[in-house]
Amino acid sequence: MSELFSKKNIKLLTDPLNENNPITVQVLGVCSALAVTVKVEPAIVMGISVMVVTAFANLIISLLRNTIPDRIRIIVQLVVVAALVIIVDQILKAFAYDVSKQLSVFVGLIITNCIIMGRLEAFALGNKPWSSFLDGIGNGAGYGIILIIISILREIFGSGTLTLPGLGELRIIPTMFYEFGYKNNGLMILPPMALIVVGLIIWYQRAKNKGLMETK
Repeated sequence: MSELFSKKNIKLLTDPLNENNPITVQVLGVCSALAVTVKVEPAIVMGISVMVVTAFANLIISLLRNTIPDRIRIIVQLVVVAALVIIVDQILKAFAYDVSKQLSVFVGLIITNCIIMGRLEAFALGNKPWSSFLDGIGNGAGYGIILIIISILREIFGSGTLTLPGLGELRIIPTMFYEFGYKNNGLMILPPMALIVVGLIIWYQRAKNKGLMETK
């Protein structure tokens, strides 16, 4: 058990959450921030979906890594990812149909997510199954956290609400504020604002990490 959760394996889970985040450091998977972060609920579901696909794709490719001919490895990876995405899509349609409709084609486009193919090429093909599985969870979680942060900012300031799974739409900005003239910022729910928020998060994180490195 101690080997399964060794310091090295724990690092695989925690590094992508901050120091090696796939969106803010590697600048991968940014396109999703445009489409699914207007409300929090679809951002959460998208983050979980990508984490599941990344983790299990890493695991499967790692198990098969010694049997896959190099010349067809990309094709095999795409088949594995596509199969997992179809399974996730069908589960969402069965148990979270409304969210599935909101996400629309973007669940299917998980197949083209650079994070997934990047981890398969950079990690799963050269590492053991358990490490690859943890790497997939870590990178998927790092991706999901950034999506959730962006969606919280955009929904609160753009709509004055938070839409959470199982709870529905919660009013965050009090009605009293609107009576005194407060208005929702319509710019926040437009696609360009997602990129601006991503840019601000990248700036903040890199400035913070640079400061930590200098103190060390």
